[in-house]
Order: sequence, then structure tokens, then C-alpha cells
Amino acid sequence: MDEIVLAEPRGFCAGVDRAIEIVERALVKFGAPIYVRHEIVHNTYVVNDLKAKGAIFIEELDEVPPGATLVFSAHGVSQAVRREAAARGFSVFDATCPLVTKVHVEVAKLHKEGYEFLMIGHKGHPEVEGTMGQLHEGIYLVEDVADVADVPVKDPDRLAVVTQTTLSVDDTADILAAVKRRFPNVRQPKHQDICYATQNRQDAVKVLSPQVDVVIVVGSPTSSNSNRLRELAGRLGKPAYMVDDADALRREWFTDAGRVGLTAGASAPDVLVQQVIKRLREFGALAVRKLDGVAETVHFPLPKGLGDKSMSEVAASRSSS
Repeated sequence: MDEIVLAEPRGFCAGVDRAIEIVERALVKFGAPIYVRHEIVHNTYVVNDLKAKGAIFIEELDEVPPGATLVFSAHGVSQAVRREAAARGFSVFDATCPLVTKVHVEVAKLHKEGYEFLMIGHKGHPEVEGTMGQLHEGIYLVEDVADVADVPVKDPDRLAVVTQTTLSVDDTADILAAVKRRFPNVRQPKHQDICYATQNRQDAVKVLSPQVDVVIVVGSPTSSNSNRLRELAGRLGKPAYMVDDADALRREWFTDAGRVGLTAGASAPDVLVQQVIKRLREFGALAVRKLDGVAETVHFPLPKGLGDKSMSEVAASRSSS
């Protein structure tokens, strides 16, 4: 193995950074435990790290005691979950990615104007459940091109499309094309719903893959955007493997590999990338080279009530774990 080639950008996006910081700041300000509905982001390392600091991850709100502090995950929640949390009197901090919130706001606005919706996404993903849960009816899940033919739309001229933010850009384009063929007057999003970080990481894999012999994606199995990176590299003709951490690497993957491409999903911390690099060096990698790529400068503000603690206090919390 001659070289490790790093995709750029890779790893944490602004929405993930914000979500993790919300939980960490809540722990500093209010003390443990802090309850989090669903995994704050889809990464095993991150979730276990926050558990060690006092976060308790739950799926149902009846698992949260009265008066507790509750954080909604980065994936967003349905209106039913918001109503239940309010009724139970929890102190709630919303870590929903602002780009997901943008989709929710658009759904609410167009619903008032009489629109129905097609949602392009994966059944069971918490972001899809949250977005579809903004309405009682009139929003239909489309997972692939074949699903488009079966959608029972009432008025084709009052129809809009929204998408899960972490999908494959190419697959989404194919489904959207099928939607437009059946519903020529469909209203598309003002801005593409697939988030900037998903787009940038997929573009980086397209640059990376032709230059290497095998691609490694750092990410957890539950991470949609990480899975899409692995699939994309495979479609580009390269053996591609997704690993939660360095221990999942297998020496035999690299027997005939001169160059190994390395990237990470938007919920995977850099510490895992560095551990993978260390292990690949143990396997014989001689050098590390970073490709040029888009510089990401996006930053999302924290919710009110969490911005008055210094980052040194948050850092102290992190280092004590």
C-alpha cells in the first residue's frame, strides 16, 4: 500500500456539530441526565461518548421522567411528538438540523395553500418520519422510481416534492425525473433539499474514486449519508467498504491496493478517521495525501438558553469523560 488519499470535505457537517454541542451544553448547564429522543446523530462512537457523559437516549417519551430536559435529535420529529413533549411539560431543546427544519416549514406553508406532497426518502428513517409527521394526511412516501406510478394524488396541479436530505444525489434525480413525467406541473423545492454536506461529500467521492484502488467510508450502519457514499464508490467501479471504526478494517481488502481512498460520513468524527489512518499505516501505508475540495464555512446558531456557557466549560466536560 503506497498511499492513503483523503477526500475533502469529509466528516462532521454544521448540523451534526450543532446537535452534539446542544447535548454537551445541556449537560454542562443542567447536569446529567439529559434525555435525547433517538440517537442525536447516527454514529456509534458519538452516541456512546454522550452516554458516558450522562445522556440517555430514548425512543418513546413515556421513558422520560416529569420535569426532565429533553433534546430532539438532528433528524427532526413529527408534530405529534412536539405536542406530546409540550403536554408532558418537558424542557425541550431542538437539535433538528436547520436544513431539515427548512423542509418542515415549506411543508407547512404549502399545505395551507392546498398542496399535497411526495416525499422522496427511505421508509423508517427518522428524518422521513419527522417530515411526513408534519401533516395528518396528504403526504406520500416515494422510495424509488416504481413507487411514482402508484401515488394516489388528488390534484396533480397542487402537488409538491420534498426529499430526505441525506439521499444519493443521482438516485434522487432519477426519481424526481419520474415524478415530473407523471406530474408535469409538480412544484419542486425552491432550493434542492439534499443538504450541502451530503452533496459535497458525494462530489468528493466522485473525485476520489478514479484515483484509488479501494475506498473506505468511516460511518455507522445506521447513517444514511455514509451508506450513500459507499454505494456511490461502488457504482464508480471501486471496491468500497464502510467501517464504524479501525477495528473493522480487514487486511485482505488491501492486498492489491496501491492507493486507498478514505472518506467519512457527515456524522463520523475525525478521531475515527485518524484511527483508521493509523491502522492503515500498520497495514503498510507509506504516505497520506489530502485532495483539494470545497471549504465548508456553514455555521448554525444554538437554541436560546444554551449559548451563555463558555466553550471552556464544554471542553472541560468533554475531557472529563
